[in-house]
Amino acid sequence: MVSKAVAKYVHALHLKKYRLRHEAFLVEGGKSVRELLSSGILTERLIGTPEFLEKIRAEVPAGVPVEVVSEEELTRLSTLSTNNTALAVARLPPEKPLQPAPGQLLLALDEVRDPGNVGTLIRLADWYGLAGVVCSDTCADPWAPKTVVATMGSFTRVPVWQRNLPEWLGGLPQELPVYGADLHGDNVHRLTLRPTGVLVMGSESHGLTPPVEACLTQRLHIPGRGQAESLNVAVSAAILLDNFYRHEVG
Repeated sequence: MVSKAVAKYVHALHLKKYRLRHEAFLVEGGKSVRELLSSGILTERLIGTPEFLEKIRAEVPAGVPVEVVSEEELTRLSTLSTNNTALAVARLPPEKPLQPAPGQLLLALDEVRDPGNVGTLIRLADWYGLAGVVCSDTCADPWAPKTVVATMGSFTRVPVWQRNLPEWLGGLPQELPVYGADLHGDNVHRLTLRPTGVLVMGSESHGLTPPVEACLTQRLHIPGRGQAESLNVAVSAAILLDNFYRHEVG
């Protein structure tokens, strides 16, 4: 059983203001915890069931405090509906320099407010080896528990920044292309795209905000044949990213 102070601390990290105050976040579930333990992100505390902790004993770095709890207590501490493995408190990683360069593609998110979508988009960035993900300051928190779970471990590998997106995009070098998904854009299947610059994805409901849209150098459209009103933002991003990389060798 964890102390009341530890339980209070863990519950506080469910909320963004306390994650920022303590510069820490929660990692929940066996896969995500194991990804954390093998990464360069500092683990502050590990809490888990006896069976799971025994299974991963060799993976726990020396000096990390470990607390053994029942499945019921772990679930009470967690944001998950059930948790029979572990959760960890991790330190927010130091922010890397954000310097887009020719030959690199960044993914930018404009008011994507669903943490599951933000997590999936970070996972996509990991899959395609992108230089990182830039979230508008109105996006879902990339370090929220639901976001971290949805990354399936990619939170340990993909640099993430939060910025005033129109301001940041407006300050980029003029020669750096800024692409955006748009229903009235160019048919992406007819283009030969190179993975350099920034691809901006907006919310599924509202698309790109006008100040962000004004920063685009090219609009991309995914043609469809059916009657669906729109695609999920993560699905759209996957299709567009694949078109950036389909001419790459290897």
